[in-house]
Amino acid sequence: MAESLLALRDILVRHGDDTALQISRLEIESGEVLALLGPNGAGKTTLLRVMGLLQLPSTGRIYFKGKQAGPSNALAIRQGIANVFQEPLLLNATVYQNAAIGLNLRGLHRREIEMRLSPWLERLGIAHLTARSARTLSGGEAQRASLARALVLEPELLLLDEPFSALDSTSRQTLLRDFQQIVRETRITTVLVTHDRHEAFALADRIGVLKQGQLLQLGCREEMFLRPETESVAEIVGIENRFRGVVKSLDGGYAEIAINRAKIYSGGEFKIGAKVVVCIRADDVSLNPGHIETKDRNRLKGKIIEASAGMAHHRIVVDCESFHLIALMERQKFSDRILSDGDDVTATFSPERIHVIRDDH
Repeated sequence: MAESLLALRDILVRHGDDTALQISRLEIESGEVLALLGPNGAGKTTLLRVMGLLQLPSTGRIYFKGKQAGPSNALAIRQGIANVFQEPLLLNATVYQNAAIGLNLRGLHRREIEMRLSPWLERLGIAHLTARSARTLSGGEAQRASLARALVLEPELLLLDEPFSALDSTSRQTLLRDFQQIVRETRITTVLVTHDRHEAFALADRIGVLKQGQLLQLGCREEMFLRPETESVAEIVGIENRFRGVVKSLDGGYAEIAINRAKIYSGGEFKIGAKVVVCIRADDVSLNPGHIETKDRNRLKGKIIEASAGMAHHRIVVDCESFHLIALMERQKFSDRILSDGDDVTATFSPERIHVIRDDH
């Protein structure tokens, strides 16, 4: 098992009478990338600040490489941690001077700084900008300078607070691909705060979902996106189709679940009469023109009431009488079938692709 680089125990952060963060246990393993997802006010940035020893919790313990962090060793531990924020915090100086500031503060000689910094400036594609004023950089260039400043320190732990969110789409995608390659090559232990589910899935080994200061679920990305433990987590990871129902019968390893007047079949073990939440990812729903008969166990007839165009997928809302079902169709397939508002369709989806959560409401 990988060494635990950072461990949090019984962390509580209060702002006056309000609880901003309450984490009983969290461990970050060496070499992993952890993404933190959650809505605004979930406590993601507070958790990142606690990890980086930039904010002391009201109560609790923080361990770095097995040693408890405290006033006597916090400064030494912070030297092994680098932070990159949403807005690049650059001085009114050249790109080179900004990227080298951490090494200068550590008292390194000019030649050593040059040897350590130049490869990162090249790797991040800003070596040609070293003499430029940081104030003249684009958003993507400025964030690359911030990353260079952090990575040149060779940190044991890299903390990033929505580092790509302020960038335009092109700069964001390019920098995301470059950063993805960097973390794969270096295996720097990384914790990333993001609102972007696609970003989290692309970068992270594990994903943690926070809401109202609580860590609702922590697991590998496939587990989080396909098998959320609660409806709140399902909503945060982007499962739009969530329907409350009751298990009516069991047959051949399948459960029949009644949702209003509709019946949906799911694989798995359930008790008859159990109240559940049925989760169906929109990209697992297939649409066929017209009301047709198929051999699919889950087959619902409906009418398109909304179709929203997208670059890669169209988002389609189908009125199935008992509920509205959302489907994502590849743009080409949608165009080929010439579907539009008001058209009759038959929606199908596999019982094995359904995820069922116990309904605690």
